[in-house]
Amino acid sequence: MPFIPNTDEDRRKMLERIGVADFASLLQDIPEELRLKSRLDLPEPLSEMEVRRAADSLSRKNVSQENAVSFMGAGVYDHYIPSVIDKIVSRAEYYTAYTPYQPEVSQGTLQVIYEYQSMICELTGMEVSNASMYDGASALAEAALMGRSINGREEIILASTIHPRYRSAVKTYLHHLCCLIEIPHESGVSDLDYMSDKVGDNTCAIVVQQPNFFGCLEDVFEMAKMAHDAGAVLISCVDPVSLGVIAPPGDYGADIAVGEGQPLGLPSSFGGPFLGIFASKSEHVRKMPGRLVGRTTDLDGQEGFVLTLQTREQHIRRERATSNICTNEALCALSSCVYLALMGKQGLCDAAKLCMEKSHYLAERISELDGFQLPFSAPFFKEFAVKCPIHPEKFIASLVEKGFIPGVPLGRFDSSLSDMLLLAVTEKRTKQEMDSLVSLLREGPD
Repeated sequence: MPFIPNTDEDRRKMLERIGVADFASLLQDIPEELRLKSRLDLPEPLSEMEVRRAADSLSRKNVSQENAVSFMGAGVYDHYIPSVIDKIVSRAEYYTAYTPYQPEVSQGTLQVIYEYQSMICELTGMEVSNASMYDGASALAEAALMGRSINGREEIILASTIHPRYRSAVKTYLHHLCCLIEIPHESGVSDLDYMSDKVGDNTCAIVVQQPNFFGCLEDVFEMAKMAHDAGAVLISCVDPVSLGVIAPPGDYGADIAVGEGQPLGLPSSFGGPFLGIFASKSEHVRKMPGRLVGRTTDLDGQEGFVLTLQTREQHIRRERATSNICTNEALCALSSCVYLALMGKQGLCDAAKLCMEKSHYLAERISELDGFQLPFSAPFFKEFAVKCPIHPEKFIASLVEKGFIPGVPLGRFDSSLSDMLLLAVTEKRTKQEMDSLVSLLREGPD
């Protein structure tokens, strides 16, 4: 917000409205000994132009995806965002924090959510979608909670190849409710023999990420069979862009599909706000958290949109509620809705193919360098791990100075992987950028 009007007259009216004589009267509840007695040690006032210049100078000290070539991933990706998205979502009609309880005054907001839900169902191959959750991690944790409520069992099989932060969210949600069994990985994917031994009559869900945290593709068809043979549900956490080239959760029989919606037209910002995608089979809709918007007709036969289902504590008895999340990421869902509409089926497939082709090109080039190798042999989509000859943090510190962010060091998540770097390649990366990265890695850190 570039300008906030705040005149003496504005302040006088505000103080008058709340019934106090002056600003000092607002501080009466703060003990005298805790109040600052001297003036704040602030620099001299600046003009608007000088403030902008100072702020720009400070911001240029940051390294971001805007001023560097980024190969960072690990859950947040540097995909291209068409300019028209910001133009549309910035319209004043969408700038409201008001929950659309009253359909007679919220048709625009409700229709946007309905369109978003429809697109998520088409993208994931699932039958119903909610209006969105906070982010991918909270969506996965809510999905695990929903899996438990579907069959009432007490064991959840959790792949260790799921994003570590997502696994932490699941553990936070369920550590007093379920026994969580983590499945180790071999060559970047889940150990299916180990998983098969652990799945049993008390298993409520198998939870997997596809592609997983290392970028590798899991055998989700086998996992779905394993879950359903045991009477459990399969929960799949997906990268929505990957669904342009790999099988959607609906095709391999997932019961619940979740994911992080940031790749669909949202900037990485400072780590949010993001968008939690949540979809399931229709038979489980009454166990679904959050809220759903439906399409209907009024008494005059006119088409309209309305909140259809919201099984949260605020609306129904607490013991019957599925979740205490009381909102959705409406503006982020709008951005993703506009993104999907702009890209269309073919556009999303094209973007996914570019990610896959470019990432495989870069992986092959890096694997040819002395001392570098690909530690995992499983197929991958747009992200892959590289074992480095020296500590990855040294590469990062050196290459950032040259305008490149080479990836995310896996040692930050698991000390046993401290010699590995995780790289992601989106459709934005050019051959020249990738070749330059290979040259810099060959030269080594300064």
